[in-house]
Amino acid sequence: MERLIEILEEIQPGADYRTCTNLVDGHILDSLSILSLVAELEEEFDIIIPTVEIIPDHFNSAESIYALIVRLREEE
Repeated sequence: MERLIEILEEIQPGADYRTCTNLVDGHILDSLSILSLVAELEEEFDIIIPTVEIIPDHFNSAESIYALIVRLREEE
């Protein structure tokens, strides 16, 4: 989870990623930020995030992003 927070801070600094639950809905992460984030997550965690998984529910909080990472790693 700590590495995820670091990646989020690198892509879009200034948000409280530990408590924020509206990263997409609150426009903290925009479409370009999400694309950068997906690329970073795939490289860092050795996963592939299918396009169908790139939905606001999976990217609205660090917890939901981390849950997606864990699930995708378990499915491999």
